Amino acid sequence: MKKTLKKVTDGDIVDGYYTIPDGVTEIGNGAFEHCTSLKKITIPDGVTEIGNGAFEHCTSLKKITIPDGVTGIGPETFWGCSNLKKIIIPEGVTKIERDTFYGCTSLKSIKIPEGVAEICETAFEQCTSLKKINIPEGVTKIWESAFCGCTSLKSIIIPDGVTEIGNGAFYGCTGLRSISLPKNIKLGNNVFAGCSTALKIEYR
Repeated sequence: MKKTLKKVTDGDIVDGYYTIPDGVTEIGNGAFEHCTSLKKITIPDGVTEIGNGAFEHCTSLKKITIPDGVTGIGPETFWGCSNLKKIIIPEGVTKIERDTFYGCTSLKSIKIPEGVAEICETAFEQCTSLKKINIPEGVTKIWESAFCGCTSLKSIIIPDGVTEIGNGAFYGCTGLRSISLPKNIKLGNNVFAGCSTALKIEYR
């Protein structure tokens, strides 16, 4: 039976931690939105869905453990979690939705699961500390502005399965020095606009 955690406030959080009740299967839209005192949370194994904006602007959140059973992470889930440093996305997730990690300015690395097929618009925009990202072979499309403003990103390899990169996907990635692309890839407008003149683009 589906059981949704609908809304948590700062008053429910003790010493920066919140325990999700047993039996919860879904974290609802905006459930922890603007819980600025939340520092750490463990999501129980029974949870399969995390709703839109569930942890939006949880500015003190540094660490979160997402169980393997989660298959859906909604748009804007971690928008503005400016202290989030590390997160592991479960293998069952097949899509990085729009704005999922927008403005996670402390996020340094992230592993995208092999089953992900799309990285949607502005998914990692303004992740200014992101130095490394591994794009798996199963990804077929990177949408517009997906990595816009990721100023610490140094190099990236786009796998052969990617057929299209949207407008401004790497716009303003001023630290980017090398990128390797499939030779038949379709590029949108201004994909590398605002990047350094030292950027080397290789088609293979």
